[in-house]
Amino acid sequence: MKCMKCGKNALQSTTSEAIEMDFGLLVIRNIPCYKCEECDEIFYTGDVVQKIEEITETVKQFMQEVTIIDFAKVA
Repeated sequence: MKCMKCGKNALQSTTSEAIEMDFGLLVIRNIPCYKCEECDEIFYTGDVVQKIEEITETVKQFMQEVTIIDFAKVA
């Protein structure tokens, strides 16, 4: 895959994402992504974005001030 920002190679990797929500902070770890070798830009596939949205909606039901989810365990 080519980086949409700089055009260099983007390799499969994993990352973590912190999402500020109205009632706290959601941290999702081990998210599959493509990461650019040159500029470190992160890209998600459509199915990963959909799963992140599902996780976010589910977490709203039981969210505490800080919630940490492992993507690999819920995907």
